[in-house]
Amino acid sequence: MKAALHNLGCKTNSYEADAMEQSLREAGYEIVAFAGDEPADVYIVNTCSVTNIADRKSRQMLHKARALNPSAVLVAVGCFVQTSSAEELEKEGIDICLGSNDKGRLLGAISEFLEKGSPVNMITDLWQAGKKDEYEALSVSEKPKHTRAFIKIEDGCDQFCTFCIIPYARGRVRSRKPEDIITEAAGLADRGIKELVLTGINMSAYGKDLGDGTDIGDILLRLNDIKGLERIRISSLEPGLVSRGFLDRIAPVKKLCPHFHLSLQSGCDSVLNRMNRHYTCEEYLGICDLLREYYDYPSITTDVIVGFPGETDEEFKETLEFAGKADFFDMHVFAYSPREGTPAAGMPEQVNGRTKRLRSALLIQKAAELKRKKLESLKGKADIVLIEEVRRLELADAGADGPFQGLSGREFYVGHTSRYMKVLIPAGEGDKQYNAGDIVNIVPEDVAEMSDGELVLLCINKKTKK
Repeated sequence: MKAALHNLGCKTNSYEADAMEQSLREAGYEIVAFAGDEPADVYIVNTCSVTNIADRKSRQMLHKARALNPSAVLVAVGCFVQTSSAEELEKEGIDICLGSNDKGRLLGAISEFLEKGSPVNMITDLWQAGKKDEYEALSVSEKPKHTRAFIKIEDGCDQFCTFCIIPYARGRVRSRKPEDIITEAAGLADRGIKELVLTGINMSAYGKDLGDGTDIGDILLRLNDIKGLERIRISSLEPGLVSRGFLDRIAPVKKLCPHFHLSLQSGCDSVLNRMNRHYTCEEYLGICDLLREYYDYPSITTDVIVGFPGETDEEFKETLEFAGKADFFDMHVFAYSPREGTPAAGMPEQVNGRTKRLRSALLIQKAAELKRKKLESLKGKADIVLIEEVRRLELADAGADGPFQGLSGREFYVGHTSRYMKVLIPAGEGDKQYNAGDIVNIVPEDVAEMSDGELVLLCINKKTKK
């Protein structure tokens, strides 16, 4: 049988989709493109429900799958399924519904549907009173399609930010057994993967349910000893985890990339309070200072929501100013989108769309200014790059009189530094030849702007070496 998968949402979802695909392949399924020339016998949509828009996209992809092959088995998996009512799911005409903690049951659910010919619903109640769910054992042993691999170490969130549906979609914090993490990581390193990215729903809460004092610091220390693994990256952290004691513990982890994605959401204390975020702006700045004390020019990135209910012009101005104080390398800016079922969706003083768009544009402009400043500061400073691909790229300002004349439209080695800054190295006859997965020493010479506006570091001295 042929199966096709489509993934929506976060890096954790992506990892889970890879695990489901691997299980299908091991069971003898042929994996085909979701919207390719060959129709599939089974379509699996790994859904997202973080916003109302994500819900709509999930429905659209389910409808698309049904249209691609009306006689195929249609499987909806994940957060959209977990947060929807039985009536809503029935309207979508789905054959198999699997909840957020039921993705490992995919093969059994397909077999049951094919045998009985009636809808199959396997949706664990993640917040049932007195019930404690175990972490769902999913793993990926195949070498991934890309040069870095994700490893999911945790699921669930207990924070209940007022804008977020994820605790209801993912349930309580559930931590993966350390031995399982290390075994998977070692297997990937044996297959040539040099960079691992730890991912989860609330990474900072890892271990709190294990009852033995284990936390993410213990995992980092053990990963550091894996032969062949050269870089470890953490996908995101809550600010509250980072303390002097924690940084003292992980200081020996030399493979840890100095790139920290610290969730902020707002640079204004009153908005943070309405969001039910458990820190102040002053505390957040103190954490940034700590990271810069322990690491040489670390890359600190973040998420910011603009237009949260009740956000005034003055409160937004505080966020805009705070971004400069924190000196972020990059910011992911989101205009607040009400999510049904969350407290924020029913808050008074919802900000209108025009204001949210204007504020988003201002903060995105600020983010670009900060990023350029950071990249300029790294010129001449040695770093290492993981080569990911070779691509033909267009650079802005690459005309006859531009600073990058002769470079636009040619092929480049593309990779990211340990601080997750994109780097371009010209490729071509006479230059050093690299392969995807190579670790390369570089000294950036300039900052370039790609034709799509993205800012990158440029290495044109050809003095790079393995």
